Amino acid sequence: MRRHRRHAPHELFDLGAEGRQLGEVGVGGHGASLVRVASRCQSVAGTAIRRGRRRPTVTIGVPMLTRLDLRGVADLAAALPPPADDPGPVDAVRAIVADVRSRGDDAVRDYTERFDGCRLDDLRVSDAECRRALASQPREVRRALDDAHSAIVAYHRAQVPTGFRHDAPGVRITERIVPVARAGCYAPGGRATYPSTVLMTVTPARIAGVGAVALCVPPGPDGAVPDVTLAAAAVAGADEVYRIGGAQAIAALAYGTASVPAVDVVVGPGNAYVALAKREVAGRVGIDGFAGPSEVVVVADDSVDPTWVAADLVAQAEHGPGGTAVLVTWDPGVVTAVDAAVGRLLADAPRRADILATLEVGGRAVLVDDRDAARRAVDVLAPEHVEVMCVDPAEFAAGIGNAGAVFVGPFAPAALGDYVVGTNHVLPTARTARFAGALRVETFCKPVHVVEVDAAGLERMADALETLAGVEGLPEHARSVALRRSRP
Repeated sequence: MRRHRRHAPHELFDLGAEGRQLGEVGVGGHGASLVRVASRCQSVAGTAIRRGRRRPTVTIGVPMLTRLDLRGVADLAAALPPPADDPGPVDAVRAIVADVRSRGDDAVRDYTERFDGCRLDDLRVSDAECRRALASQPREVRRALDDAHSAIVAYHRAQVPTGFRHDAPGVRITERIVPVARAGCYAPGGRATYPSTVLMTVTPARIAGVGAVALCVPPGPDGAVPDVTLAAAAVAGADEVYRIGGAQAIAALAYGTASVPAVDVVVGPGNAYVALAKREVAGRVGIDGFAGPSEVVVVADDSVDPTWVAADLVAQAEHGPGGTAVLVTWDPGVVTAVDAAVGRLLADAPRRADILATLEVGGRAVLVDDRDAARRAVDVLAPEHVEVMCVDPAEFAAGIGNAGAVFVGPFAPAALGDYVVGTNHVLPTARTARFAGALRVETFCKPVHVVEVDAAGLERMADALETLAGVEGLPEHARSVALRRSRP
């Protein structure tokens, strides 16, 4: 849909045939913003809106947040459907994965030259390089890495599964928790440097007791991995570091090459190529889930400084295109104040272009009837991060069912979870928080059931087993027990 950015407040427009198909058009909301009133189920910025008790009103925010007025709309799930199903570069990713599986290191080097602009002889970063990088860090950076690592260790140690034993007459069942032999971690690069992701992925693998932890990071055009990323790898305890990025890194970890031994589990966030590659290799290896572009939903009322709300929306939008930054409120004044604050913060934001690219597609201000409707809207959106900044935030947060992580109160910005509070920042995105959660120690473990049964225990269960085997038409199952019962 066309956006008319240069117009006077309260001026009406004839948008031509395309505009007239949309229904009534007027101006309202923050400054000079374009209002579209839906006359029936129709497309709104790529999203279908269905009428509830009243027709939803959509305001295309100028220049920051697209406004979606859902007051009086009964069916919030219909008004907030998931994004259109875009398969993304599936064919390209499948070709890369197949090529790496077939040609190994040669394919990895070719794709690294194509996508990262450098031709590499040695794909692995030496342990000496990692130690040198750690030693070269300024004191405050080393301290920050150590503090973040300590918090991550403390929280994730509490997650360590211990297994259990279950006893019944003649039966003992022990659940053993066994770490995988090798894990592969991915830390993205390109738009930014992410030593925090190195800490978030490698540390729980180490705590789980994984035998060897490999880390892949995209190289720069000079073929090098940023020193601070290598320093984080040293702090977290990565055993191997490879200068490989993108889908080729995921394929190398999953299938193995001459330089990169295959792993059992692959974890970590990344762009569309990385996320799709993980889906392609799932089954060959375990994966942590879909961790795509960053998402945040901030629930706010007029009890909080709108600049704080705006700052947190901008912070997650800073990751760049593809993400979402959504305000949910039942107060129209909050929408106006937060939108204005976003504009002020962007004036001097160093990553303004990335933020604007995110807000252009994924920036929203959702206006609902009340707190209950806001909570229902959050569960529909099922975002990676939720921030609750309203009166009695703990009560509100307790009712949220679908979210990767929930940050409660005005002094708990999601940025804390990105770095130093200890929780993991590898979280489900694209509404997969409906059924998935954060990366955790258990991601690198598998439960093994150990069953011990004596003769009396077998006899106690035999009749039921033989009956069920007969019902299912599996007589040899029944015979395996009957032979034991008829022993001399």
